Amino acid sequence: MDAFFASVELLHYPELRGQPVVVGGRRADQPQIQPDGSRRFARLRDYAGRGVVTTSTYEARTLGVFSAMGLMKAAQLAPDAILLPANFDAYRDFSRRFKAAVASIAPRLEDRGIDEIYIDLTDLPEDSLALARRIKAAVLAATGLTCSIGITPNKLLAKIASDLDKPDGITLLGLDDIPARIWPLPARRINGIGPKAGDKLARLGIATIGELAAAPRELLCRHFGQRSGDWLHRAAHGIDERPLAVEREIKSVSRESTFERDLHPRQDRAELSEIFTALCRQVAADLQQKGVAGRTIGIKLRFADFQVVTRDLTLPAATADAAAIRRVAGECLKRVPLEQRIRLLGVRVGSLQSLATTVSSGDDRQAELPLFA
Repeated sequence: MDAFFASVELLHYPELRGQPVVVGGRRADQPQIQPDGSRRFARLRDYAGRGVVTTSTYEARTLGVFSAMGLMKAAQLAPDAILLPANFDAYRDFSRRFKAAVASIAPRLEDRGIDEIYIDLTDLPEDSLALARRIKAAVLAATGLTCSIGITPNKLLAKIASDLDKPDGITLLGLDDIPARIWPLPARRINGIGPKAGDKLARLGIATIGELAAAPRELLCRHFGQRSGDWLHRAAHGIDERPLAVEREIKSVSRESTFERDLHPRQDRAELSEIFTALCRQVAADLQQKGVAGRTIGIKLRFADFQVVTRDLTLPAATADAAAIRRVAGECLKRVPLEQRIRLLGVRVGSLQSLATTVSSGDDRQAELPLFA
């Protein structure tokens, strides 16, 4: 999907089309309705905090603002950009819509997250280009949003190709096209080459995929190990034999919240307890939406000094009940010394099984534990 979160926001605020828009603000950054009925939007220059950019429109990207960038840094690059808070409930709704639209045409697909899928067109009788156009039309009709599609022999190349003609593009790429279309690209464009591997390749004088393809396999194996070096060599030549994972097993469901300011376990107890309860309810709703329940319930804390602590408990029977999750997560919390301010709080449920096979505990009471005492 093209700039997915930002594009969903533009459906809600069409007057912002063509402007640099950044998603990632706080609830306080919601647009304000003016007496004349117009909306006043927050500007990036007015932001103060340590939040990060969730996504940005293409107009903001031309100013250097990209996902995962700190909002304060983004404000230096694009102070007049519009700032909106993220609305993940809306994004999940549009995600379900676009995937259902694709599945109605090409049912063999691999879910790669909220805004991306792999689609197997092999056994469909229609021409691939015609199929891509039909898929794009179906997605647009279902969501009002555009997407970009890369049609290639394998997943590795499809991932790269889907970005070549954004937004609203279709790219057909055969193995013969690799030297002209793929090799000039930066090596980091290969999914799986992260910042550290990219820096290491740069120290070896390898900046592009073509230079990586030309590097001796022995050199890569010597610096990256046999397995990784062999993968780098194959990937640079467009070789990828991974099948589509049509059915992906969900291992866990989690929610977490990073605070705008560090919260104190005692002084901010009421606010922390409210956030904690909301996270448990959100996890329960996610479990029920996915049709699963879990036996292992855990918490995650990141303190002001960036130390991360996790705790979990395993129940005799799986649950997807918000009250039960909160009760057990509260027991986990009691096992953590709460002696400094907290930056992040998270709740996780694992050891999942089908909700249809889950036996209810029969206790739906909301436990009010003295969590941040």
